Amino acid sequence: MLHLTYLIILLPLVGFGVQLVAGRRLGDPAAGVVATGFIGASFLVSIGVYLALLQVNAPVRTYSQDLWTWIPVDRLQVHAGLFVDPLSMTMVLFITGISTLIHLYSIGYMKGDKDYPKFFLYMNLFVASMLILVLGSNLLVTFVGWEGVGTCSYWLVSFWFTRDSAASAGKKAFVYNRIGDVGFLLAIFLVFINVHSLEYSTIFANLDKISSGTITAICLLLLVGVMGKSAQIPLFPWLADAMEGPTPVSALIHAATMVTAGVYLLCRINPLLHASPTAALTIAIVGAATAFMAATIACAQQDIKKVLAYSTVSQLGYMFLAIGCGAYTAAIFLMVAHAFFKGLLFLGAGSVIHGLHDEQDLKRMGNLRAYMPITFITFAIGWLCIAAVPPFSGFWAKGDVLDNTWAAHPALWVVGIITAAMTAYYMSRLTGLAFFGKDRWADDTGHVELDAAHAHHGDGATSEPHESPWIMTVPLWILAFFAAVAGVMALSGSRFSLASWVDPVFGTNLFNPELSSAAMWTLAIVDGTVAVVFVCIGVVLWTKRSERPGLEVAFLRRSWYINELYDTLFGRPSTRLAAFCADVIDPKVIDGAVNGIAGAFRGSGSLLRRTQTGYVRNYVLGITLGTVLVLGFMLTRMWWG
Repeated sequence: MLHLTYLIILLPLVGFGVQLVAGRRLGDPAAGVVATGFIGASFLVSIGVYLALLQVNAPVRTYSQDLWTWIPVDRLQVHAGLFVDPLSMTMVLFITGISTLIHLYSIGYMKGDKDYPKFFLYMNLFVASMLILVLGSNLLVTFVGWEGVGTCSYWLVSFWFTRDSAASAGKKAFVYNRIGDVGFLLAIFLVFINVHSLEYSTIFANLDKISSGTITAICLLLLVGVMGKSAQIPLFPWLADAMEGPTPVSALIHAATMVTAGVYLLCRINPLLHASPTAALTIAIVGAATAFMAATIACAQQDIKKVLAYSTVSQLGYMFLAIGCGAYTAAIFLMVAHAFFKGLLFLGAGSVIHGLHDEQDLKRMGNLRAYMPITFITFAIGWLCIAAVPPFSGFWAKGDVLDNTWAAHPALWVVGIITAAMTAYYMSRLTGLAFFGKDRWADDTGHVELDAAHAHHGDGATSEPHESPWIMTVPLWILAFFAAVAGVMALSGSRFSLASWVDPVFGTNLFNPELSSAAMWTLAIVDGTVAVVFVCIGVVLWTKRSERPGLEVAFLRRSWYINELYDTLFGRPSTRLAAFCADVIDPKVIDGAVNGIAGAFRGSGSLLRRTQTGYVRNYVLGITLGTVLVLGFMLTRMWWG
């Protein structure tokens, strides 16, 4: 079965091709059904490959598949190759599995959209690109998938491009990711200069040929790349604006693809990070700072999807924190658990938006549990998971990160536990505003306006909310189940223990916290107590009141004014520079140089033209004078010779 690994990528690509050729003829809902079928088939093949990999008896289960030689140029020999091990297989399973559920959900959510087939065309290509990224056997194949998910995110974020806000959000995502990609490309060049190969196995086997300073430079350049893709400080603002895309896109980006790419890449290059403590510590600090900042912003957001977006940024920060501590398994555990509960939360938010006829303002919701019981129950499971309330999966996954952080960097643990408290609070705020309190959706006055970027949302009283159709609620139930029970992966004696599956990939590079049982119990009690206390605080504050200006200060609502800062430092100066180039450099320097050269030739031509009189006597005179000058020159040479 391992030799069929290529089908995992090929099936979504075939789905993309079918949509490209026949999508409009298939129409709604057939195009969605076909697209979902191809992703589901890829998931089934992934299960088969996983079971086959389990049969490999080796300290580290691996399988390589070279499809063809892609770039055979002197020492640059790049193969279009696939590499399967427990790390890539873990990624593949949740990418294909959750993407299948999101595609199924999208059949109902996107019903009636005029570009229905195009949506599924992009979605299939998005999943295929992510699979190329995680299965690539070398940095260049990974980079192809990296760019693929970036391109698809641009198309999907700006899917409703007739809205200025959506078009701008797509461009913003594109620009921020291109900034990060510069770092990734420079890292690739630096690796090849030192190792003369881009294959992961070759790079890791030749680390002794790379100086410590160069290893640190490579790691930090790759960190720049993942800052863009995984939305870390300072390249995180694009992810909140990416909520302009359809909600299934948000779920796909946040749960199964794209933003997890950076976490995967850092885990994949763990030998490099182990060889550079400076780079690892930098990653941990970036992760802790991002987790904290994003959590504070989420506490005051009014758009239901933006709360979840900043929540993702914060959770990714936890994953970076774990990676920086060398706790790669903890990062992967949180990534898998996050895929389940964040996919659930986004699809639940989509169900709310669908039931409220495109309303996203939390202040215009309320009491939805009475009208959308399935959405409420499943969303509540996701809420308790991300809040890390025991015994749900988030408690185990986040606790694993915090335990390792306590052992490695106690100061960063303090940041992490404060962030955990805020996470429990802002998710309780979101749930209280959306599902409890009075029916604010029926009130056409007294609501707080969203910023201009969300002016397309409803402005008056909406009709009564309704539960979503079964094709949208079935994925909610499935994700709710796995989100609730995913904590079983933390149990070392469990058959499904994540540690026993992926630990061999990292070997001695994996951090061992060496905590006593008393310390682990104490940390677990602290984690659980913080989660429960701040869930209760959030519920008490927000289930009956929708306005608390003292807790929703402008500084947080405007995301620490980061967008304004970037606009002042980069946006406006760039605009002025572009205007100067257009008004001065282009017409006066560039066009001036071109026109000056043309004028010089025109002037010289005008002078030479005067010598062409058309009179034979002038030409004879010229010939005679020339002959005399030549003879004079020759006589002079003979005389002095």
